[in-house]
Amino acid sequence: MNEEIRSLEPKALWNKFADLNAVPRPSKKEERVIEFIKNFGNNLNLETEVDRVGNVVIRKPATKGMENRKKIVLQAHLDMVHQKNNDTNFDFDIQGIEMYVDGDWVRAKGTTLGADNGLGVATMMAVLESDSIEHPELEALFTIDEETGMTGAKGLDTNMLKGDILLNLDTEEDDEIGIGCAGGVDITATRSYNQEEVPAGYKYFFVKVKGLKGGHSGMDIIKGLGNANKLMNRLLANTEDFDLCIAEVDGGGLRNAIPRESNAVIALPENKIEDFKVEFGNRTNSFKAEYSTLEPNLSIDLNPLDTDKKVMDIQVQKNFLKALSAAHNGVFRMSPEIEGLVEASNNIAKVTLKDGEIHIKCLTRSSVESTKDQLADSLKAVFELSGFDVELSGEYPGWSPNTDSPILKTLDEIYQQINGEKADVAACHAGLECGIIGSNYPEMDMISFGPTIRGAHSPDERASISSAQKYWNFLLEVLKNIPEN
Repeated sequence: MNEEIRSLEPKALWNKFADLNAVPRPSKKEERVIEFIKNFGNNLNLETEVDRVGNVVIRKPATKGMENRKKIVLQAHLDMVHQKNNDTNFDFDIQGIEMYVDGDWVRAKGTTLGADNGLGVATMMAVLESDSIEHPELEALFTIDEETGMTGAKGLDTNMLKGDILLNLDTEEDDEIGIGCAGGVDITATRSYNQEEVPAGYKYFFVKVKGLKGGHSGMDIIKGLGNANKLMNRLLANTEDFDLCIAEVDGGGLRNAIPRESNAVIALPENKIEDFKVEFGNRTNSFKAEYSTLEPNLSIDLNPLDTDKKVMDIQVQKNFLKALSAAHNGVFRMSPEIEGLVEASNNIAKVTLKDGEIHIKCLTRSSVESTKDQLADSLKAVFELSGFDVELSGEYPGWSPNTDSPILKTLDEIYQQINGEKADVAACHAGLECGIIGSNYPEMDMISFGPTIRGAHSPDERASISSAQKYWNFLLEVLKNIPEN
């Protein structure tokens, strides 16, 4: 299957991507891929270093005639988001990604592809291995855990890098040159509740929301896609007339992925089941109409369930449903300076309710610190008013755009020369590691670019083959034209 991938052009890039995708590499479980990259550098007889948190740096001398150029750092992250369809039997901890070609796209069978940021990692490996690519002295920085906290970038030793210019290879539009990104903070709301026996005469039902597209909670948040946690809450809220009781809720997954599915176990009194089914059908139809364009595969089901699970205290249930109704999800503010750029947003990523405990996990992003604080404070207040304990963690800074960047001028000119059009110079509403790295290396000039990737953080993730060729050619020209010291 992956032999089909290895035959694609540029072979150097796709072969390294196939090698990498054979190695399981979930966030916070990167031991195998760290060892893989370390061995890769050592086998090339290149200076290879692993820092205290697991970031790997491989250093390669300049090619002949390039010794007087500025030193560069190529940077990408080793971990990938692990998401799969419910009907896909796959174990990310032990299996390599199963890839296939679909027209101009490389996809994975029912899982995320790992092009984010595996194509960046594969690029660096190809450059390190090559004896024909012209480049200045370079450091290839492979960071860990970008997707669930950026702890690799946060823990990077401040004396590890000597480069003058950082080329981050984590942008997902091949016509874009990135000069800025959003910062973020994780918000976790938790509370306990008393479990109660279901009243006499109640029947159980299993509620399922599925078929949503999901996607990157930063880059795709502007699309207004359905959030499975929000939709489930809209199904269960304002049902006092039906005496509905909730036993369990399990929706979403990773903080940086828009939730595609949510499940719930509920109980209803027998004499109100038929009326509830009518209301449920009405809500389902209205949601499908609301999302008919954006989410054509939305599916909402209500089926009888044979169980004896306990239900939650009814007052806590009311507060839980009201909190999720009030908590902001989606775009919070658009940038007044950069047209089309989301300034701040929140993703209600994960909701679990079971065995007397509720956990709600959000990821709040903003390119402006004060707006990030405002949105985080608003969410904190909503949950605390409903009896939750709220923790803010994993905060990381944004990357402020520098339109006077010397390396931006170089890349902008090269892109126009080889493509006959200007690049889209932009900031993005996603978390890149440039902001964190830049805080430790303030004199380092930074830029971001990459091949076109669609559906990142979802099983619909795909990488454009033609775009990878375009990106590769652009990279080679950039390496050849790094300015002199």
